[in-house]
Amino acid sequence: MSFGFLGIQFGWGLQMANMSAIYEYLGARADQIPILWLAAPLTGLIVQPIIGQASDRTWNRLGRRRPYFLAGAILSSTALVLMPRSSALWMAAGLLWILDASINISMEPFRAFVADLLPESQRTRGFAMQSLFIGLGAVVASLLPLLLSKVFHLPTTTTAGTIPFATKLSFEVGAVAFLGAVLWTIVTTKEYPPDDLKDFEKLKSERRGLIAGAEDVAEAILLMPRTMRQLAWVQICTWLGLFCMWLYFPVAVAHNVFGAVDTSSALYTEGVQFGGACFGAYSLVCFFFSFALPALSRQLGRKTTHSLCLICGGLGLLSVALIHSKYLLLLSMTGVGIAWASTLAMPYSILAGSLPPAKTGVYMGIFNFFIVIPEITASLLFGWVMAHLLHNNRLAAVVAGGTFFLLAALLMQRVEDVSQAKQPVPDVAGQVAATSSR
Repeated sequence: MSFGFLGIQFGWGLQMANMSAIYEYLGARADQIPILWLAAPLTGLIVQPIIGQASDRTWNRLGRRRPYFLAGAILSSTALVLMPRSSALWMAAGLLWILDASINISMEPFRAFVADLLPESQRTRGFAMQSLFIGLGAVVASLLPLLLSKVFHLPTTTTAGTIPFATKLSFEVGAVAFLGAVLWTIVTTKEYPPDDLKDFEKLKSERRGLIAGAEDVAEAILLMPRTMRQLAWVQICTWLGLFCMWLYFPVAVAHNVFGAVDTSSALYTEGVQFGGACFGAYSLVCFFFSFALPALSRQLGRKTTHSLCLICGGLGLLSVALIHSKYLLLLSMTGVGIAWASTLAMPYSILAGSLPPAKTGVYMGIFNFFIVIPEITASLLFGWVMAHLLHNNRLAAVVAGGTFFLLAALLMQRVEDVSQAKQPVPDVAGQVAATSSR
């Protein structure tokens, strides 16, 4: 059910670890990077609620969510192949727009897919399993350029305005992995038709068209459950922190830890690749920590578990300011990996229990607003902050991300987890055994 996320994370992982460096290879300044990332959150803001609403009202030979998995995977794989062949900043930014729209077409229905097929008692494990595959995919995707450079002895130097061959090859490998993993989920996982297919078809025929879809989304926003409103502030702060890290961590490692000045130097490429390896490290932590999340949430409750995990992430990013040895950065990434695993599972597990089943897809899409709105804000405003307040200090931006994590941890304590009181999370050993038997 969740295996497709392994491929989807190849798209996100390659993008997060390499896009800022690709922009700098093509001549971007540090204060220009946020606006060049604007495509990513804007596409999520537009695409996810539309796809969510459409998938709620879809039923055909492929099912409800699987048609969107397939279309997004084909488009994403094509964009991944083309991305590192960009020869100008405008081309890279345009392809990022296409790539993000395509990934969102695949990704949003996966969240609703788990809520569709699993009862409340298994949803924490279901979303934790998504975290597991996301962590595994991100490990490989983040390390790919470094691994390919070492294994095949690819050059690390490059001429000004060009992108290293290892980066291009990594994106091609990612395209194959993305499509293959999503196809595996499509082929091996069955969806079930609505309980009353005739009523479903009647409702769908009455609510067709873009205007009807927009009205459905607007109505869902107005009737948003209280738990979702509370989670919104947690998500906003969390993703502001993540966006600061993704924008500047690899290039901060190259400039502040490795001491590189020239973006065409081997030292700069090695620094960016090590930054990608650090992303791989926190993704590896995410992979292993995902196994512990159901048991922790059973003992501590989901909101306390999530708060503690966010605190680990905040301290991890704050510690980067004190580190001068590249290997100690891996310790910082341990805290980030713990926070990342929880961020991919706990908010969605809490949210799913508060949603009306017939509108799970559209609400999962709307929930994405609270990811992309802070990213849009950062894209539009953080360039000014970098230029005028932080003096293009990439390391200071990473530290700001840690501060946002800590604020999110405090806000999490305000959230009402209405579903956990009704049904406890089952024993993790029994879950693993049940998974193995299937």
